[in-house]
Amino acid sequence: MLSLFRTASLQSRALLRTGQRFTGVRRVVHTDVVKSPITYTARKNSWYSPTILLLGFIPVFTFALGTWQLQRLQWKINLIDELEEKLQRDPILLPKRINVSVIPEFIYRRVLLRGTWDHHHTMLLGPRVRDGVHGYHVVTPLLRSQGSTVLVDRGFISNDFVGNYDCSEKGEVEVLGMLRTSHKRNTFTPDNHPTERKWFWADVDAMAEYAGGDAAGVQPVFIEQIFPGHEGEATSNISKGIPVGRAATVDVRNAHLSYVVTWYSLSAFTAVMLGRLITKRRAQKRVRPLPR
Repeated sequence: MLSLFRTASLQSRALLRTGQRFTGVRRVVHTDVVKSPITYTARKNSWYSPTILLLGFIPVFTFALGTWQLQRLQWKINLIDELEEKLQRDPILLPKRINVSVIPEFIYRRVLLRGTWDHHHTMLLGPRVRDGVHGYHVVTPLLRSQGSTVLVDRGFISNDFVGNYDCSEKGEVEVLGMLRTSHKRNTFTPDNHPTERKWFWADVDAMAEYAGGDAAGVQPVFIEQIFPGHEGEATSNISKGIPVGRAATVDVRNAHLSYVVTWYSLSAFTAVMLGRLITKRRAQKRVRPLPR
């Protein structure tokens, strides 16, 4: 009887210890559930990185360039309008002695000249291309009847007539042209070689010296002869070796609108890139739960 009682007591103690262990387990599990989740913070990138500084500078810089080109566009439009207005005026007669310093104020102004050609000092300017035909421009001094000698670009001839272009005008001629200045030489234009009679660009001062200079009464005045005929007549003259002058138009290049579009587009594109980068950096600063 006593042994039976001891056995029941031992079993009760074992059950009590087992219950305590299960209670501990439940407490641990309960503690794991209610505990706050472990968090982490993403690595922070500096706001002053070279990428952000560059993307912050480019939109401002390109926007300023676009605005500058917009101003240049308006200036060029006004300039072309002014030159076209000059071109529409009646032709003027040049004085006996021309004031060379004021010629830039009269460019594209039509002038009427009378005189005889000095074919001995003719210069071929080129090479040039007209409607797919390769050739040169004929520049001949004009001995004015009452005044100094000036340089006249008579127009285009093809390569086939370089040595035998039309020189039939021997007496006094009347020339309608427009005042011009020396051509702007670009980086790839070769040097002129007057002694070899090679002229790649219109250097008016050097051409005037080649034609005799002040000693011969030649002034550095450059005039481009105007061709009043139609295109069919021009083609016919070229096939006969007759120099064909230029059309009475303003040929000032105006590409500022394309520059405006380019710079403003680049400014907008880089501004969007900067905005996306800033948004990404802000998202990285938020506290996120540790992934399981």
